[in-house]
Amino acid sequence: MALSNRLVSWIRPAAYLGQNWLSLVGAVLTTTSAITMIAFWIFEIAIGGGAVTYPYAGIIFFLALPGVFIIGLILMPIGAWWRHHKLHARGELPAAYPHVDFNNPGFRKAFSLVAYATIVNIVLFTVAAYRGVQYMDSVRFCGVTCHTVMQPEYTAYLNSAHSRVACVQCHIGEGASWFVRSKVSGVKQVFAVMFDDYPRPIPSPVENLRPARATCEQCHWPQRFLGNPILVINHYAEDKDNTSSTTVLMMKVGGQLGDEMQGIHGHHLDPGVRITYVAIDEKRQVIPQVTYTDPSGKTTVFNSTDTKVTPEQLAAGEHRVMDCMDCHNRPTHTFQLPGDALNDAMSRSLISTDLPFIKKQALAALKVKYPDRPTAEKQIAQALQEFYRTNYPDVVASRGAQLDAAIHEVQLIYSRNVFPKMDVTWGTYINDLGHMNWPGCFRCHDGSHVSKDGKTIPNDCDTCHHILAMDEHNPKILSELGIK
Repeated sequence: MALSNRLVSWIRPAAYLGQNWLSLVGAVLTTTSAITMIAFWIFEIAIGGGAVTYPYAGIIFFLALPGVFIIGLILMPIGAWWRHHKLHARGELPAAYPHVDFNNPGFRKAFSLVAYATIVNIVLFTVAAYRGVQYMDSVRFCGVTCHTVMQPEYTAYLNSAHSRVACVQCHIGEGASWFVRSKVSGVKQVFAVMFDDYPRPIPSPVENLRPARATCEQCHWPQRFLGNPILVINHYAEDKDNTSSTTVLMMKVGGQLGDEMQGIHGHHLDPGVRITYVAIDEKRQVIPQVTYTDPSGKTTVFNSTDTKVTPEQLAAGEHRVMDCMDCHNRPTHTFQLPGDALNDAMSRSLISTDLPFIKKQALAALKVKYPDRPTAEKQIAQALQEFYRTNYPDVVASRGAQLDAAIHEVQLIYSRNVFPKMDVTWGTYINDLGHMNWPGCFRCHDGSHVSKDGKTIPNDCDTCHHILAMDEHNPKILSELGIK
């Protein structure tokens, strides 16, 4: 049979039996979704070489619309079979299916209905898809839609250096594959929120993160973090005068300088270097083994002499290639400890150091366990006001504005870091950057990771920084550097 005759033999029954509401709905859904997807793909190719413009576009263009397309394809033959069955049961099934004739009012009406509905739906689908993608890519969708659940993370995000970077750019990145992977893993979280069955506090994401090279390094290029920035750390004592002391460090951040890799980033993220480690706890705080492969291909294994593990425990641990997230594990959602937060606020004059014992009293007020945030705000204010009314009435009389400003800042410190409904309190989330409050760097650089030939992962201070001043009052180096 000729190809044209075959096509006619297929088209005639399809056109005749397809004249039912179920097949027409399927045709509208299929054509609408198909045209919308094709238009999107052409747009993507035209502006970005085929890359997905928005990470959440995958919801619409890789899941929703293909689903609608398939549903439409299923409905069309079901509708045709249903009509065939009805006509056969009534004995009205024609011996030969009629020609496709646009002069036939019934066929013309059905075709017009499909055409008009398709045009309308294309417009609706396109607008809805565009607005949907915009909303689901928004920070508000990520931070506010889940309300209480995401309140700690959202609050930290708003106060971070990444507050103008959309959540999806770091948590998903570009491309459909990681979008799908993240959404599959997030399905159970959606149901957990719906049924109020989620952990409090929400644990830090550790496993199944996208490699940092596909997210962080789209903006941050480690090899280009050159130089030795100065880090100034101010501390205020818990005495009457809030005595200040300052530590000044020159950080060896490093990077690539010519053909040489230098500093912290240079030694850890050299493209020719591979560092892997084994962690035996879920938070990656206990690391009994580190393996270092240098650019020549030589491999050195460092085992901890402090952490005793069996070969079975080592084999069962998490074997991971080191990347940015092993140090910068909370690059945006960072929570401060109360002392650090007060030191920061006082160094920026948000809390006046002229208020006697303000560091000690504010710290005591912050460390109280409150049932909720309104109670915390109220009782923090009451505690500080009562202390100064009782012990320093002259301060209340002459420096009331400074006291009010200090109280307000202490309340803000609490509200940025403690969330009673989510069981998030001081120190809930470990920050591996540095080594002052948690092991951090010392998980590996502790002086106890030793190789068979006696080499040790270094842990002396000069490995990562030069100490220019240590707990000094108004250190001279700040003037010499033009910082103060």
